[in-house]
Amino acid sequence: MIITKTPFRMSFFGGGTDIPAYFMEHNGAVLSTTFDKYCYVIVRHLPRFFNYSTELSYSKIERVTEVGEIDHPAIRNAMKMLDMHEIRLTYEADLPARSGLGTSSSFAVGMLNAFYALKGKYVDKKRLADEAIYLERVLCNEAGGWQDQIAASFGGLNRINFNSDGYEVLPIIINPERKQQLENNLLMFFTGFTRFSAEIQATNNMTAKDKIRQLKEMHSLVDEAEKILVNKNSDLDDFGRLLDHTWKLKRQTGSKISTNTIDELYARGIEAGALGGKLLGAGGGGFLLFYVQPEYKDSVKEAMKHLLHVPFKFENGGTRVIHYTPESYTPRE
Repeated sequence: MIITKTPFRMSFFGGGTDIPAYFMEHNGAVLSTTFDKYCYVIVRHLPRFFNYSTELSYSKIERVTEVGEIDHPAIRNAMKMLDMHEIRLTYEADLPARSGLGTSSSFAVGMLNAFYALKGKYVDKKRLADEAIYLERVLCNEAGGWQDQIAASFGGLNRINFNSDGYEVLPIIINPERKQQLENNLLMFFTGFTRFSAEIQATNNMTAKDKIRQLKEMHSLVDEAEKILVNKNSDLDDFGRLLDHTWKLKRQTGSKISTNTIDELYARGIEAGALGGKLLGAGGGGFLLFYVQPEYKDSVKEAMKHLLHVPFKFENGGTRVIHYTPESYTPRE
């Protein structure tokens, strides 16, 4: 039996510039972190006592005799890609799917990590990220960028650069006390809305000149945000003000990025004292993040009291195998 534990991520700056249609021509970058909310993938070979050969448990239960019969596209394609057969897979998560925290990509990374472990193979973080990108973007043909798979694999507070040659992951070199202050000043709330990221991404046409201009500005904000974090003499509160700026830019890049309800919630948070914030993920719903100075945290929580407040801490580990019991397996003839 194998159990993997893979973190979810929150993207602060540069989202949208990690889409190949954009960064292959213009380059891109994101600044993001993983945090202590995880998905767990449990995999073992299924004993041959049943009239089905594979059992999957996620938001529904599937029992099939052939891999091609599996409804879940990521599981079906991953099993074909890695030649997996006769398994029982269970998915558990600390947070709901389709909520803007890279949940589907964290699952893809954790699943691939578990499949390789079941085969007795160690795979490094870059290969897991690369194969998760291939699985979701090519095999499953889902619209979107690359940052989620990379963040889930590597973990930590990073700048991720994108260009025509691929990507590089650069950890943010930040004073521990300053990093703790950043963590303390962030509040996250669940709006209760969920959506498919690929559907939001599909509405964002990267060829429009105005969107290219906006994305270039969003890219430049990654540089500004990184400078704020690494320079201990800069005002950390400027990070919050920059979040407000990037959210206003993000709202203009697609018709489904925000809703009237999201706009009203965001305005309420700002009025209560937040310096800035954003809707996490591709847009349309999920989690609202605010940067709030300590003296205003209670008033922002009060303004958001009808939403679920989700406390969190940053994490640095990325995906990992937390339980490994080797199994002997002989394929059917």
